[in-house]
Amino acid sequence: MLYRFCRTLARIIFYLLYRLEARGIENIPRDGAVILCSNHKSLQDPITLGVWVPRMVHYMAKAELFKIPLLGPLIKGVGAFPVKRGGVSKEAIRTAIHLLEEGKVMGIFPEGTRNETVGMGKRGAVTMGIRAKATVVPVSIIGEYRIFRKMVVVYGKPIDLKPYAEIGTAESTEEATELIMSKIRVMLETRQPA
Repeated sequence: MLYRFCRTLARIIFYLLYRLEARGIENIPRDGAVILCSNHKSLQDPITLGVWVPRMVHYMAKAELFKIPLLGPLIKGVGAFPVKRGGVSKEAIRTAIHLLEEGKVMGIFPEGTRNETVGMGKRGAVTMGIRAKATVVPVSIIGEYRIFRKMVVVYGKPIDLKPYAEIGTAESTEEATELIMSKIRVMLETRQPA
């Protein structure tokens, strides 16, 4: 209930402020484990990534945020869970895999940090996706967070990780990660699902 209320409110605010438009939303599977892998440019990206998704999207968030009165319970209520500073902990990875095994949706930024351009992705998203048998959907957030300037979020076609899981090497995981990042780059350039 809280998630739906916050999502509806965010849709209205982001549409009014940024004229936010979603393309390719039909590419997100209606059920089963899904990882939304997106470029990362702003602290507002988790909202942008999930606001048009019909399913609840879970995120890792800095553990310090959960200690802030009002904010902590709010972000927990909308599907976030804590990750310790200095890298993703084993506990956070276990939580993410558990959520995926339950058939839920995770939002992940494979670059691990905010960048103006799409850089190299880290293999964590693919590793978790393979372990939880999740579908990966590449996502591009396009535009700047400037009031009344149009922004677009593009959801690409799902990527099946099974062939990479069958090979099961570090090289195949790296290859899958680069495939995801290349799809994100294409969508940034074309503004269309890839």
